[in-house]
Amino acid sequence: MRHVDTTLSYAQLLDQQDALASFRGEFYQKEGTIYLDGNSLGLLSKRAEKSLLSLLNSWKELGIDGWTLGENPWFYVSEQLGSSLAPLIGTASEEIIVTGSTTTNIHQAVATLYKPTAKRTKILADELTFPSDIYALQSQLRLKGYDPDEHLIRVKSTDGRILSEQAIIQAMTEDVALILLPSVLYRSGQILDMKLLTEEAHKRNIIIGFDLCHSIGAIPHELSEWGVDFAVWCHYKYLNAGPGAVAGLYMNKKHFGTMPGLGGWFGSKKEKQFDMEHMLTHAEHAGAYQIGTPHMLSLAPLLGSLELFQEATMGRLREKSLQLTRYMMDLIEIELSNYGFIIANPLEDHRRGGHVYLEHPEAARICKALKANQVIPDFRTPNGIRLAPVALYNSFENVHRAVQTLKTIMEKEQYKQFENTREVVA
Repeated sequence: MRHVDTTLSYAQLLDQQDALASFRGEFYQKEGTIYLDGNSLGLLSKRAEKSLLSLLNSWKELGIDGWTLGENPWFYVSEQLGSSLAPLIGTASEEIIVTGSTTTNIHQAVATLYKPTAKRTKILADELTFPSDIYALQSQLRLKGYDPDEHLIRVKSTDGRILSEQAIIQAMTEDVALILLPSVLYRSGQILDMKLLTEEAHKRNIIIGFDLCHSIGAIPHELSEWGVDFAVWCHYKYLNAGPGAVAGLYMNKKHFGTMPGLGGWFGSKKEKQFDMEHMLTHAEHAGAYQIGTPHMLSLAPLLGSLELFQEATMGRLREKSLQLTRYMMDLIEIELSNYGFIIANPLEDHRRGGHVYLEHPEAARICKALKANQVIPDFRTPNGIRLAPVALYNSFENVHRAVQTLKTIMEKEQYKQFENTREVVA
């Protein structure tokens, strides 16, 4: 075990040395509460609030002319945001479009790129991925006339926490047409080696994409350099764009010109969209894969939120995130060693995303006790506790106080006041 200073004064010293400390003041945080659930829903920032109110005012002042006039004309915002997002995932701006939801974007990407042949019919995923991804893949297989029980392969985990890249590669058999994997596993926080997996998929002529929901805004990416075919993600976790915020879709430029699997009028070339022809002339970039009219009020907060990422930079955010999660794990090992917790996320920096994942038989009770003590965690059935110290708005003192609160809960058995069952929203 590493030697770690466990005093509050040391945590406060780390905060004094934090080059990103000023960003905490950009966010609305309830006094006395330590929010560690930013990997489920990020906090509201003042910039996101401002951009939402600005867009709301453009509707108020301009009416329908808001589509082409004002500070951020609505007709072009989805593409405009692609330029701001490009540095976060390492792509060209024209390869990104802000549209739909994560699941509808999976449907679009798979409907567009999944082209089964007599020999290649199967889709490869994994047994630990978020259920919605599986539902979408099952649906797409059924639409093509295939039985998901036979044609959807799910790579198994040996321990229920992490995946082996080698096991995934071994499953890339000659009957696989398309692969969809998480970049970061939503439970354990394991980072998959996207570069390696993409190289191996392409050696076998397999299309590969990633769900970036738990990595965008938390770790750097180089999707274009790696040659990833497509990716999808949400903006309401680390990117703090609000509940149900419009999602993102990346389509590698080598696929530009491919007819959208799911057509819709907002995928049109801008200059053709209002010609109202019954033949789709789709855009020649990622904008082609939009379907319906953008949800402007659910998109607007991202305009402000991304300003903070441009100022903080992804490199500095990742460095602090790793420091926060390492500090949290060190404190847990020292302070909670006698209470049955297992640190179930990868310990190595290059394999760990933005949160710490604990397992405990009383996890649901413990999460309720944490909330009662104004520490906000995330429970995952059946025995998981996710704690996300987010670099933009959490401090080292937050981490220290959260672990001390957890220690008190265990010492005094406060968790026994609660039922060991999850709430409706975990």
